[in-house]
Amino acid sequence: MKLWQKNYTFDSLAENFEARTNAALDQRLARHDIWGSLAHAAMLAHIGILSADDLRAIRHGLLTLLSQVEAGQFVVTTADEDVHTRIENELTALVGEPGKRIHTARSRNDQVLVDLRLYGKEQLHTVAAHLLALVDALITFATAHAETPMPGYTHMQRAMLSSVGLWAAAFAETLLDDETLLATAYALNDRCPLGSAAGYGVPLPLDRAYTATLLGFAGVQSNVLAVQNGRGKIEGAIVQALTQIMLDLSRLAQDMLLFTTAEYGFLRVPPEFCSGSSIMPQKRNLGIMELVRARTRTVLALQQQILDIVAGLPSGYNMDAQETKGPFMQTLDLTTESLAITGQVIAKLEVDEARLIAACSPDLFATDHAYALVREGIPFRDAYRRIATALATQPAVASSAGGTGESEARAAIVELLRQRHYPGAPGNLGLPALRARLAAATNRWRERERRFSAAITALLQMPA
Repeated sequence: MKLWQKNYTFDSLAENFEARTNAALDQRLARHDIWGSLAHAAMLAHIGILSADDLRAIRHGLLTLLSQVEAGQFVVTTADEDVHTRIENELTALVGEPGKRIHTARSRNDQVLVDLRLYGKEQLHTVAAHLLALVDALITFATAHAETPMPGYTHMQRAMLSSVGLWAAAFAETLLDDETLLATAYALNDRCPLGSAAGYGVPLPLDRAYTATLLGFAGVQSNVLAVQNGRGKIEGAIVQALTQIMLDLSRLAQDMLLFTTAEYGFLRVPPEFCSGSSIMPQKRNLGIMELVRARTRTVLALQQQILDIVAGLPSGYNMDAQETKGPFMQTLDLTTESLAITGQVIAKLEVDEARLIAACSPDLFATDHAYALVREGIPFRDAYRRIATALATQPAVASSAGGTGESEARAAIVELLRQRHYPGAPGNLGLPALRARLAAATNRWRERERRFSAAITALLQMPA
């Protein structure tokens, strides 16, 4: 029976159109809806709306349903419309009259909001863990190859001397910047919407702060209409932060695909990460990085889908917002999976130093020779033109090698790397500072997860 059931039968085509996809997605929110109901019931008892006996019965019923969810025995169907209806109906079947009181002072509008906020918090803990593990792998890789020479490219052409360490540390730093965005989105999400009801409050003395504390939120999202207007917008903010992560993963994937080709040969990925060809026996394809690159485009489309849905909606709840649930969940899935696989690949990535040194061709050091003249007192523009003229007639003038052997060439190149010694340059990557940023971010996320887990554990163990 639907929560809004009246004296008519809902058309089956309309029912399927409205509810089939939503009900399937709501399967993921069953635990979170039960947590929200436990906290809401406790608050109603706290303000004297529910009796102790009612609260005891409701808690018993909800915890019974939670055990069914965890055992995979709880299914939300199209006929239910949503997880909220299924839980309320099942609760009432279990405990009778008290189950009919659980919806007092709330709407399905603030129910789905609290479910999505709780779901978002849990998922972001996982995203952050994979993100920080990838950063750790990149910093470890950068440390091991801080002085491994590598051509730097502009316009897809060899440009200036760089290093493998600089390349890896660049992605570590940008992903740590993405963590800042992720933490900001988390903070926007970390406010309890319960008590907003349908967006206009209810004529009862609700204690919204009490509910927020029970559910492990940092606080309450205050204005009840702002809460409802935030449906899709908060999810959109999270997706926008995830999109920034995926943009960096896409660029990292593109570099890896390029640098592992036979033409470059700078990097090697173990064969267990490579798929093969059905026709060419020799092929090893880094398909996982191609999919990271492609799924970034999917995430960009999902971001736009959410923003387009909420743009221009009138104040208050509109069913359009239901359509943001799918792209929100899908983006979380895609980002989590992409971070996890990329972290695994980086942790086992190898370099071919001989190919890298060989790629540091004489023209790569033209700028170094120009700056050698600058150190002699020649104005940079004159030095630039002198080297450009020399290169036109004597290309070898830009050679870096102090000798003909590979070890001598490497030593000469590394010495040039070390001359770039200001903070952030190839000779001074600032890896200890990156490590400190990583440690601080890791501690913050662990504390967020600890507090949330402790609150939910306490909620489930509350005496009735």
